[in-house]
Amino acid sequence: MSETKFIPRPETAHAYRTALGCFGTGVTVITTMTDRGPLAITANSFTSVSMAPPLLLWCPAKRSLRHDAFVNAKDFTIHVMGEDQLDMAKHFASNGEGFGSVDWQTSDAGTPTLPGCIARFECRHYACHPGGDHSILIGEVLSVSTRPGKGLIFKHGLYGGFLEQP
Repeated sequence: MSETKFIPRPETAHAYRTALGCFGTGVTVITTMTDRGPLAITANSFTSVSMAPPLLLWCPAKRSLRHDAFVNAKDFTIHVMGEDQLDMAKHFASNGEGFGSVDWQTSDAGTPTLPGCIARFECRHYACHPGGDHSILIGEVLSVSTRPGKGLIFKHGLYGGFLEQP
């Protein structure tokens, strides 16, 4: 099989996106509380930044109608979705205010928390940095919750889970 090499430019944007899709990521839903009520967004741009202090980051797209609400939020919660939560992840990818069908609770920090996630990180806004067409939003982790389960994965535009190896 031959290797393809290119320079990321507007005319190679599709090839660049395809190359990025080679990296499988976990799926998260991030929530916050706004003046209008609870707000959520599905994202796969999530990673640990620091152990001391405990910092995480995620990157909302500047073109998202939900961008400003999250960048300006004092607190937010990152939910790592289980492989059985595909419907919820897809729902919040398209409808950030659609909490009517979700049995959510309010955290101690006042953010919406979603049921059944394999990990939940309640965060306080720590910093926000420019990142091209995204913002790099860093949160200081105030509280963590976990449960057993397999994570929901996103790769090459598809959702799936892990196959356990013997």
